[in-house]
Amino acid sequence: MTLTALSHDALEETRRRLQPYLHRTPVLTCSALDERAGRRVFLKCENFQRTGSFKLRGALSALLQLPPDELARGVVTHSSGNHAQAVALAARLLGTRAWIVLPRTAPEIKRRAVAGYGAEITVCEPTMAAREEATQALIDATGAHLIHPYDDDRVIAGQATAALELLEDHPDLDVLLAPISGGGLLAGTALAASRRTPSPRVVGCEPALADDAYQSLKAGVIVRQPAGPTMADGLRANFCERTFAIVRALVEGIVLVTEEEMVEAMRFVWERMKIVIEPSSAAAVAPLLFRPEVVGGRRLGVILSGGNVEFPLSASGQPPARRPEGARPVSRR
Repeated sequence: MTLTALSHDALEETRRRLQPYLHRTPVLTCSALDERAGRRVFLKCENFQRTGSFKLRGALSALLQLPPDELARGVVTHSSGNHAQAVALAARLLGTRAWIVLPRTAPEIKRRAVAGYGAEITVCEPTMAAREEATQALIDATGAHLIHPYDDDRVIAGQATAALELLEDHPDLDVLLAPISGGGLLAGTALAASRRTPSPRVVGCEPALADDAYQSLKAGVIVRQPAGPTMADGLRANFCERTFAIVRALVEGIVLVTEEEMVEAMRFVWERMKIVIEPSSAAAVAPLLFRPEVVGGRRLGVILSGGNVEFPLSASGQPPARRPEGARPVSRR
């Protein structure tokens, strides 16, 4: 993998290929957030994307480039939820089968969505080793093609299209912020930014309880560690060599955020902007509320990665076992 493998032309071709299938998600602003951060903030709302997250971009990008015979055999992936939904819908849109490996800790809202798109679900233990073992077993049994959540140039190019759209709408941004897990979104965001002159700086945002990306950049090598106990279920994966190379070369750094800061960021966005974001998205908003001086810049772009969150949400990221006495149920309509 080289940084030139995903050229500007390749990214633009990916965007054209995806356009018939995707929503052009809005870029919203909030005067209360601007005041709190002390600068202008522009939020790319991938929580409004089909499936409720940016992941459909990468999944469709990969499936649309499969040879017809491979596509006909179906696709398989492992995911904590958002990529699973994306692959399931992409497969349905393109008329093929999808087999999805979900950890047993995946939020129920994401599991229901995957099933609703018609994919076949295999549940495994919440470890990367278990996910990969179950995925390989499905590949061996079905002949399906693996759509990796981030270790794939086609997926990274798809994720880059969110930042391409944001920078097309607001070309004068100083800094772009995006959450990081396995690195597909952040790598794609950095590639999109690097194709512009002048290039905005790119900053990753990660939970302190799952800081493997931060530790990897600090060490200069990939640090693999078990998924941390963060409520941001979408930010528990580790780098691969492909995403690490891009992030190490093009991303300025990673800001760590606490669980409490993510909760406050979700509350702030929900209350002030009246839109729903999930904890993974909140990781990219929290630095603006609590450490804006670390981020710098005057005009900031934020990728709100998704809005698939189970209600009611506890500090553990899971619904409570029972409602508190006197609590009213939350509508899911």
